[in-house]
Amino acid sequence: MELTHSLSSEIVNEEVIYQNPLLFLKIWELGSDSAHFGFPTPWLWHSHKQVEFLVVTEGLLAIQTKHEHTVLSAGDVIVLGSSQPHRTYKYSAGALRQIVFQIDLKQHFDLSTMPYLHCFSELTHPLEQFNELFRSNPAVKQAAYELILQIFEESQSRKIGYELAISAAIKNLLLLMLRNDSRDLSAHAEESGIARLRPALDYIDKHLGERITVEDVCSLLNLSYHYFIKYFKKVMGISFVDYVNYKRIKKAERLLLTGDLSMMEVSFEVGILNMAQFYKLFKRHNQCSPKEFKQRMRSQTGVAPLLAQAD
Repeated sequence: MELTHSLSSEIVNEEVIYQNPLLFLKIWELGSDSAHFGFPTPWLWHSHKQVEFLVVTEGLLAIQTKHEHTVLSAGDVIVLGSSQPHRTYKYSAGALRQIVFQIDLKQHFDLSTMPYLHCFSELTHPLEQFNELFRSNPAVKQAAYELILQIFEESQSRKIGYELAISAAIKNLLLLMLRNDSRDLSAHAEESGIARLRPALDYIDKHLGERITVEDVCSLLNLSYHYFIKYFKKVMGISFVDYVNYKRIKKAERLLLTGDLSMMEVSFEVGILNMAQFYKLFKRHNQCSPKEFKQRMRSQTGVAPLLAQAD
């Protein structure tokens, strides 16, 4: 087996150019008949604000995300949330064919379907959790696979009415995921609540490296302290403080993955000035220390055993 690799911590922020601006999507096929496989040089992370579905139609594709390394085979489907770093490589010497489907999901909700948008809001429901549904339910995975292939074929043929066909297939894909998800999504707040909190959520994102107080956000929304605290938890499913800490740790993960800052510098960059608190919060969210996370994500830990299986 011939294998070369160059591991990199750089993230390429990809700008997705929509094939049809009114459909807010890009879908295409990638293929390789080369016998070469393994890590490309360089092996770069990339991310984009669009949600991405990957389906493999032939061969084996390995993918690394924050949470895992996994190998997809023909018929497999995986979804990657907005701005989630990931990287892939050809896993075997055989031919590889995959469909890459990038989409701005929120653009496909209208007035009649808006009440369900919160079910796909990554503020409260990480989309990667749907991958367990694809793994555990072969019928759902097959249906999702066929719908994505249908979207691809319609985008290629561009027959009259292809926009209607694609829109219908997208809504059927969302319906498939919604009706087969075991989580009680109905218990969470509707998107209208998130929309009301949007200025507060944007404020948090812009000021993560600074001191953020409940009073500042209450003033922004013109709400009383006690009402805001209760309303925020009702809509988001977690407390205001827990949400801010969650966002701080997510930013820390990105800094650890892409930069060469010290642990103290990372902690300060995300607005946590107490190192003990930083380590405590990071371990709560990742079940490992920041140092362990950095080593795991910058090495090929978990990848080499997968490659060995292909020998």
